[in-house]
Amino acid sequence: MANDGRVTLLHEVAERRLPVARLEPVIGHERYERLMTVAARVRKRLAGRTIWNVSSVAVGGGVAEMLQVIVGYVAGADIAIRWTIIGGDPEFFGITKRLHNQIHGADGQPDPVGSADARYYEQVLAANADELLTQVQPGDIAILHDPQTAGLTAALARAGVRVLWRCHIGIDHQNDISRAAWDFLRPYLSAAHGYVFTRRQFAPLWVPRARTWIIPPSIDPFSAKNAELGPESVRAILTTIGVYDGDDPAGPGSFLRSDGTQGEVSRAGLVMGDGRPEPGDPVVVQVSRWDRLKDMAGVMSGFASHVLPDGNAYLLLVGPSMSGVADDPEGAMVFAECLAQWNGLPPKARERVLLVTLPLDDVEENAAMVNAIQRRAAVIVQKSLAEGFGLTVAEGMWKGRPVVGSAVGGIVDQVVEGTGILLQDPADLATFGSEVRWLLDHREEAERMGAAGKAYTREHFVGDVHLLRFAELVEATVG
Repeated sequence: MANDGRVTLLHEVAERRLPVARLEPVIGHERYERLMTVAARVRKRLAGRTIWNVSSVAVGGGVAEMLQVIVGYVAGADIAIRWTIIGGDPEFFGITKRLHNQIHGADGQPDPVGSADARYYEQVLAANADELLTQVQPGDIAILHDPQTAGLTAALARAGVRVLWRCHIGIDHQNDISRAAWDFLRPYLSAAHGYVFTRRQFAPLWVPRARTWIIPPSIDPFSAKNAELGPESVRAILTTIGVYDGDDPAGPGSFLRSDGTQGEVSRAGLVMGDGRPEPGDPVVVQVSRWDRLKDMAGVMSGFASHVLPDGNAYLLLVGPSMSGVADDPEGAMVFAECLAQWNGLPPKARERVLLVTLPLDDVEENAAMVNAIQRRAAVIVQKSLAEGFGLTVAEGMWKGRPVVGSAVGGIVDQVVEGTGILLQDPADLATFGSEVRWLLDHREEAERMGAAGKAYTREHFVGDVHLLRFAELVEATVG
């Protein structure tokens, strides 16, 4: 509750400072020195001002994971930065989920967002803005993330805050559905001082090009999701989750937390599947939210029909526990649809296809679970129908695994020649299956792709590249 008895809508994410110096062994001395020089300059330019990140959720999904890292490194560089989460109810997040799907051009959705939705959207965000304005100061910088926050723009700008709207989603070629979604958002965003997109193609035509910035996301090599895990820890974590049968005699798998302490994976996941892989069995993995645009159902069908008949691999479809992702009301429905589809598979497929949901009670424990699952994979797939960036691709490549991904959105920027395989038509399940099968059958080529993918990720998608682009944006915004 607020001090005057009102219900508090906003929730601030506790500061977690990450030492920038730990990046040096990964990126090299020259890149590190450049980063520290720019950080010192930004710190001086921002004296007395705070950078605010405003998003709709603190856990679950790529945006939350990215902010945990980027905010941590900026704070670790002694630059004032805060991160707060807006409040909303199921009706509000239902509206913004429809808007999310429409920005992706997805057909077959409920009615497009309209005037009645606009009134409710404005009402919820006006209440959030009132509360936020008791904390931000004129001259501060507010970075608003995705459609859930767009309606805060005008109120903050009127108060003298420099407002940047960062959109992490989009499609390369607009259609009538996506244009209608952008028309809905346009009035709320006209007062923004700058716009940030993951890809140039995602920006609608009405966004001023001179005030548009392109910043792809990045991975943190030291996070619980990406740090090195030995084979024993991988085995122990997979046993605790329930992907492996039985008990591990070594006990719970351990991982290093961001504060330097040792963590343990002690929670089980929910694993649906009649069989379990043995340590030597080939495993194919897709990790994503339970979202129709991630096409978990298509991955399942393609694997069952075009990979299994001639092989003995397992498929793990891995997503978060639905209760842990507050801004995605469709997650439980999509998981239920996947479970019904799994129940209709032939017995061999039900034995070798596993649906895995991972608890989000402890964000770093969840990340360690994903880390172990990706390191267990022979092939990582991301067969999205539409994708903002798909950071699970870079995360898989960082672990030296070859990727089969759809040629959509930011996946195209990650899977370059020699690092994996791009699917020109994500709906072509036969081609998807044959490409996965080829990688499983040609291990030397797959390992070469994995090594090339790790090198490409180090060059383009480690945090210093992201932080430098972020610094340019902040400096331009301050003026």
